[in-house]
Amino acid sequence: MIIDDYYARLDGAEPLTGLELVESDVEFLIALPGNEVRGAGREALRDYVAARPAVGRRHHVLRRSADEDLEMVYGVITEGDGRGTGFFSSVALISPDKRLARYQSFFHPGFGMFPLPGGAA
Repeated sequence: MIIDDYYARLDGAEPLTGLELVESDVEFLIALPGNEVRGAGREALRDYVAARPAVGRRHHVLRRSADEDLEMVYGVITEGDGRGTGFFSSVALISPDKRLARYQSFFHPGFGMFPLPGGAA
């Protein structure tokens, strides 16, 4: 799945390589508690990714699903020490060129479907 590869790159040594997997005119929404980041274009997404602090966070996909051109994942985010900080669900519309054309992600620090590593759900 493209979205799995995107997260693997985002969490890797060179996070900006994940942008190779998005269309130049990608539209996105990243919903965080008390903050919503919306944008259009690869450069806007690059600016968001580049501004994230380097804290060693990882997206661990626990469930995934795909239906034609729509991919969905659900997982937990951990920090470098393995402590879980919350849950995310993300959906991507995949272009005919196998890139993210539209992308939305929701994060919540406390409510999840599964136990949080180092804490309770």
